[in-house]
Amino acid sequence: MNEMRFKEPVFALMGAAGYIAPRHLEAIKNNQGVLLAAMDPNDSVGILDRYFPEAKFFTSFERFERFVFKQKDTDTPIDIVSICSPNYLHDTHCRFALMNRAHVICEKPLVLRPSNLQSLREAEIESGKRIFCILQLRHHAKIKELKASIGNDTSQRHQVSLDYITSRGPWYDISWKGDEEKSGGILFNIGIHFFDMLIHIFGPAIDVALDALDSHSAAGKLRFENADVSWRLSTDKNDLPAGCDKPTFREIKINDESLEFSDGFTDLHSESYRAILAGEGYGLDDVAPSLDLVTQLRALGASQNG
Repeated sequence: MNEMRFKEPVFALMGAAGYIAPRHLEAIKNNQGVLLAAMDPNDSVGILDRYFPEAKFFTSFERFERFVFKQKDTDTPIDIVSICSPNYLHDTHCRFALMNRAHVICEKPLVLRPSNLQSLREAEIESGKRIFCILQLRHHAKIKELKASIGNDTSQRHQVSLDYITSRGPWYDISWKGDEEKSGGILFNIGIHFFDMLIHIFGPAIDVALDALDSHSAAGKLRFENADVSWRLSTDKNDLPAGCDKPTFREIKINDESLEFSDGFTDLHSESYRAILAGEGYGLDDVAPSLDLVTQLRALGASQNG
């Protein structure tokens, strides 16, 4: 975002009542941003008082849109719209921001279908603004060390396993996250983060295989240029390893050497925002490979379960 011309960017945020919104609010504050307005159909947004108590709040998209539109011609136009809304709304909300002359910072997954990514490319060109995606695992210290140590090593073929178990309660199935049409299912809800990480370290996947896929778990194998990866995802607490006293377990094994990285996630959104504001953010080309990979896996799942 090299065209940034402001020291204290003015933000609007969509999806203020969501699970991930506090990470974005903290990131805006930590990067000397100002939140002018927020929107969510749910009015349980007391979290705003902790970060931006003066922010205007809307439960109606129409009134929020009117405010952002009118703000364009004031001394404090919206510079960036942060999008924390449900997955299936991301591309629509990105276009809304671009049409109102604002850059975008969007949670993953940016879109649920590759064709929607192309429409956002066209919208970027037309608006002259940029869309950036939160790829926070790329900023994790252990992942950065891993990429530096083996990411470019083609002298051997690495054997890699990835386990990501993050327990979710009954609310998960009732919410939009449990509706595959709205969320994309487990591969998008939690898998996209780790597929992006693997691609970031090992490059594009050469071969894709799916062993299992249902609403709460998925498993498969990926072949990269210099790594063979077996992976497993789950939102079922019963899949947590014995002795694990946390609700989430993340582990990578490389050639039987374990890299457990359940910690170190506190400041990753703030670091992502810092990089974006410094002109080092991840754009549409960066999210395309993991989107294509998940699309392939979903297609395999549909054929297996159909």
